[in-house]
Amino acid sequence: MEQPRLITDSFPLRRRPGRAPGRLKGRLKGCPRGRPRVPKPTEDLPSSPPPDQALMEMLRSFDLAWEYGPCTGITRLQRWERAQALGLSPPSPVRDALLEHRDNPDVTYRWDVGGM
Repeated sequence: MEQPRLITDSFPLRRRPGRAPGRLKGRLKGCPRGRPRVPKPTEDLPSSPPPDQALMEMLRSFDLAWEYGPCTGITRLQRWERAQALGLSPPSPVRDALLEHRDNPDVTYRWDVGGM
């Protein structure tokens, strides 16, 4: 029985001049990729104070409440407004807190429900 062919077998192998034969686009063949680089925080950006635990606990309970719909891919305020538009009556203190801390990404976005 014959080995299955790959679609790439029908194309000729082309090497760029100056590239070593064992290297593939800047890394060694078979080597795992390194960790993605995390940009260092710049001192130019103003840092907002960390939110208090009671606020984060209230937002966490809002995140875990399935009756307000899914929370992936949207901000907490967008989720609150969608639930309000659907007549699900989300808690108004959540909206007030989200509007008050609008510039704080820890409050605006849901990062990790399990690790808070």
